[in-house]
Amino acid sequence: MRRRAFAQAAPLRALTTAFCLALASGAFAEPRVVPGIGEREAARLFAAPPAPIAAPEPAPAAVAAVSPGAYGGGFIELLVTGSTPSHARRAPQAQAPAHMQLAAYAPPQQANVQREIEPVFQRAEVDYGGGERPGTIVVDSDNKLLYYVLAHGRAMRYGIGVGRPGFTWTGVKPITRKAQWPDWTPPAEMLARRPDLPRHMAGGPANPLGARALYLGGSLYRIHGTNEPTTIGQNVSSGCIRMMNEDVVDLYDRVHVGTRVVVR
Repeated sequence: MRRRAFAQAAPLRALTTAFCLALASGAFAEPRVVPGIGEREAARLFAAPPAPIAAPEPAPAAVAAVSPGAYGGGFIELLVTGSTPSHARRAPQAQAPAHMQLAAYAPPQQANVQREIEPVFQRAEVDYGGGERPGTIVVDSDNKLLYYVLAHGRAMRYGIGVGRPGFTWTGVKPITRKAQWPDWTPPAEMLARRPDLPRHMAGGPANPLGARALYLGGSLYRIHGTNEPTTIGQNVSSGCIRMMNEDVVDLYDRVHVGTRVVVR
């Protein structure tokens, strides 16, 4: 009898044990209720969110290709500095067609220009006995020198470049206009000789008129700077009188509209 009773009670004990374990694990806890949705929707709402999918790390070459330079990218840095940052050069990049590539602008190098110019063409205050009154500009075309006459028999002397053979001239002209970093529009006569020249060029370091220009009377002639300082002391122009940029700035600050210019 006892064995039969024990055998009959075994399933009941197993069921009781399973119930206790389920109760301890919270299986019979009250469902979480959210107003307005059912239990199935509530189960989805309170389920743990899925783990985020990590983006694949780019290959080292791709990172190098998109790394910005100090100015916002290799292309901008090329335009500003003439070179690309080293990290932008690590990855090969496609080249634009030749007709679309932009050359980096570099102003003409004028460092140590004085070492390339003969001493006689360097700016200096000298004695002057030419007879012109103070405040006059005197151009000595043969010797490639320009004088700005000072008081007490003194003058500022500057080296100049003058017209090549067939383009020299003499006469007296007043300064009718002054301009800083002037634009350049080649006259029709010059374009007829040089059709390759631009029709107009904005002022700046690359402009052949240089840093300053003094316009002479109603003529096409000017006293102006140059982006080719090593041509000072030569017959090189189409009749204009060219000076080193630092010299024409010095002269520009000394003269005014109406200053008399004597070209000999």
